Amino acid sequence: QMFCGSCSESFVARGVTNCPTCRAVLHVSPKEKVRLLRQLVARSGSRHTQHAQCSLGVCYEDGAGVSQDIAEALRLYRLAAEGGHMLAQYTIGCCYDNGFGVVQDAAEAV
Repeated sequence: QMFCGSCSESFVARGVTNCPTCRAVLHVSPKEKVRLLRQLVARSGSRHTQHAQCSLGVCYEDGAGVSQDIAEALRLYRLAAEGGHMLAQYTIGCCYDNGFGVVQDAAEAV
């Protein structure tokens, strides 16, 4: 899942090059993915903004297409979580539970 939450590499196997929901190009380099996600995040108010924020957070967490930056990943996860993105909420909870990029805090993890 890249931009809208419906994007899937399984479409590529069927010969589909763009997501039928958000029209994102499905098979791109990590750097191009980061560029496209940044564009989508900049268009705040888009129906795909929270998913793009979370996906961009994953790129920063993993160092895929950008230099690894846990603080930026957490910032993006928080933005997405505040918008109601469940995976971002779960990821932040895991970070607090495991002390990944933050001080370990079981109460905050819940």
